[in-house]
Amino acid sequence: MLNYLKHKLKFVLGENEKSDNYETKTPITHSVDENMIVLRSLYSNTMDLTTRQIIIGKTKIQFVICEGLVDSQKLAIMLVNPLMRYAENNEVTSQNLKDYFEKQSVMSIDQKIVYDFEELIRFLGLGFVGVFIEGQNTAFALAMQGFSYRSISEPSNEVNELGSKEAFTEPIKINISLVRRRLKSPNLHCEMMTVGKKSKTDICLIYMNDRVSEKLLSDVKKRINNINLDIVLDSNYIRPFLEKNPYSLISSVGNTERPDVLCGKVNEGRIAILVDGSPFALIVPYLFSEYFRSFDDYVHKPYFSSLIRILKYFSFYISFLLPGGYVAVSSFHPELLPSALLYNIAAAEEITPFSLMVEALFIYLVFEIMREAGIRLPNAVGHTIGIVGALVIGDAAVEAGLIGAPMVMVVAITAICAFAISSLYEPIMLLRFVFIILGGTLGLLGIALGIVIVSAIICSMNSFNVPMTAPLSPTDLRWINDGIIFTGLKKLSKSKLRIQNINGSEIKDKGR
Repeated sequence: MLNYLKHKLKFVLGENEKSDNYETKTPITHSVDENMIVLRSLYSNTMDLTTRQIIIGKTKIQFVICEGLVDSQKLAIMLVNPLMRYAENNEVTSQNLKDYFEKQSVMSIDQKIVYDFEELIRFLGLGFVGVFIEGQNTAFALAMQGFSYRSISEPSNEVNELGSKEAFTEPIKINISLVRRRLKSPNLHCEMMTVGKKSKTDICLIYMNDRVSEKLLSDVKKRINNINLDIVLDSNYIRPFLEKNPYSLISSVGNTERPDVLCGKVNEGRIAILVDGSPFALIVPYLFSEYFRSFDDYVHKPYFSSLIRILKYFSFYISFLLPGGYVAVSSFHPELLPSALLYNIAAAEEITPFSLMVEALFIYLVFEIMREAGIRLPNAVGHTIGIVGALVIGDAAVEAGLIGAPMVMVVAITAICAFAISSLYEPIMLLRFVFIILGGTLGLLGIALGIVIVSAIICSMNSFNVPMTAPLSPTDLRWINDGIIFTGLKKLSKSKLRIQNINGSEIKDKGR
């Protein structure tokens, strides 16, 4: 009896899930009226589903659009007017109209023949016009998009001095065109896929046919097909499904809002992923050293670019080691400090009621709260957070004896260093608190232990079977031209490098 009830329960749950995920395809019938009943029931009679039925000769034609997604001028010029002219000069039957749409007209360059309602619903959501013809068990979907979107603007995060000022926007077709305009090679391949059971979000894999690894491409497609989400509203929704360990310290999936950066990455054999509705593209595989690069590195003099990269590495380690190191040295190893500096630190900390570790944790907690408030507030108000923070933390807190003046200096230095590599701010914030606790409890021994653990974690990570610390570990001299230092495009152009051929990679293809 229990087995029977379990079987029935599984059957009911399975049927409900199947219906909810639209796994059952509902075919389009020969009757326009029946098709409209089914379509309206699927849309639950929503107000933005606009329909218009006309009769040409004795044949019914039904137009269906989602209001606000279609350009009405295009609809009149490219669809309605040519159809009326055809009816005036030809005998109109159901089969003749189907042949006219299929073979004799160019009402839209992007035109699809649809056989089920689920596919038609996806096209309607993309700004297509659905056309039913009485007597035909298919429908036509014609691209006539006319929705509003944000125009192409300058990058907001990856700011550069030289080079292009164009950044990706939200519509995926426009983003694809920005890439195609820069890479005119026929080997540039754009492959569309769909994710999200409810949202049916379009994503596009962009890669170079002659450079990408087949193993890498197969692995990326497999992970995308295994995405089990109802809605996908941004590229970062699919990032955890692409990462081997979504809880890793540093993300093995990169992102960019610049078309020129994306073109440079796919030319090395990587795969870029564009998501409709998101201005950020994902890039796989992604190396740890690439967090310290920028587009300006490739347009400045090599010596200047190399110096900037070295400064970024220093900034990364200072941003989370300095607070913990300051707490460790001042609390457990004061003999390492010069006498004058030690006297100033002791005088400043004498009036504070808390230990250095508690003081550091408190001030960084307040700093992170104020930073988050500054991001979420409107721009007109957000700028005042910096002024209030400077007054509260830098002056009032010191005068009140809550924190020491040297700690304020340490916070200012580490905050500036962290912003120099903003793409790594999340792990820096976590490591900063961890190293403060290690330094405050174990001294320099704790700091050394933390460095060893963090280094081991980073060295053990890989991105799609490519070591994240390559080409430094394992060492690959072929990539030295674009490693910690940059030797210039002239030397870099002589190395035909592909990501799958780097030392330690497990995605090498035979014969390529």
